[in-house]
Amino acid sequence: MTNIKSRGSDADLRDLQLFVSLWRHRNFSHAAADCNISQPAFSNRIRKMEDRFALPLVRRGNTFLGFTREGEVVLKWARKILADAEGLRQEISALSNNLNGKLTFGVIPTAMPFAAHISSQLRQKHPNLSIEIHSLSTRQIEIRLDDFSLDAGIMYYEDADPETTVKLYEERYVLIAPDSMALKLKSQQQVTWSEAALLPLCLLTPNMRNRQFIDAVFSAASVIPTVVMEATGFTAVLAQVASGNAATIAPVGVAETFLALPSTVQFNLVKPEVTHTIGMSIKDQSPVLPMIKALRQAVKASL
Repeated sequence: MTNIKSRGSDADLRDLQLFVSLWRHRNFSHAAADCNISQPAFSNRIRKMEDRFALPLVRRGNTFLGFTREGEVVLKWARKILADAEGLRQEISALSNNLNGKLTFGVIPTAMPFAAHISSQLRQKHPNLSIEIHSLSTRQIEIRLDDFSLDAGIMYYEDADPETTVKLYEERYVLIAPDSMALKLKSQQQVTWSEAALLPLCLLTPNMRNRQFIDAVFSAASVIPTVVMEATGFTAVLAQVASGNAATIAPVGVAETFLALPSTVQFNLVKPEVTHTIGMSIKDQSPVLPMIKALRQAVKASL
């Protein structure tokens, strides 16, 4: 196993995994649970790392307060070493045409259908590949790309670094309403944003970029939407629509995924017609991981 020498002792990859997990969770007990280790054992290994370096790495009070300057240096190298170790493992497995490992996506809620499609394409070609998808806000994706806990992020292109992000598709919006509410709308195919604002709406929470875009459209139209419910994901939102409690505004991709939603009607939203570009962000890393190469090929084939 790779070792880091310091004063005659060493810190192995497992120690580095624990250290990075502590940074990610900012909490000893949560980090320990994530690493499948007891909290006392976790804390003991962190203290042993400090003993090996003969330096304090963590700032402690009653709770975790952050890392020392030396701890930040260890964290930077720990993330790089762990990423390189995973790259080595993938390269070896790829030589036998047996690409395996775990590919982790961070995805904004509106792009979940596309992420599911890409995952399906990857699994068909690489059946031993494990895929993990997290529904996250744009800010959460950015943070986790930086600490290497995500391999790729799917988010709005305008929020991403254009040097590491490729454009995927244009997101367009529709109104999904229960039959009882749809009867109140004069049009059978399209409604204006001003008309949609009059219906009781269930939307994503305000911290989500999709919600911020929607609020901006309503504001530009000088109308105040009737938001009666909020949720962090579209599964909960559409459950409210199916129950007849509210209508919602969703991207076409999400709407198409739930075409069989009972007792609902979909309308194109006009005046204005709004689109936003979805992109995929991958941090620069050399050499490029085999899983990332496979991901890029799958995306290219889908566009």
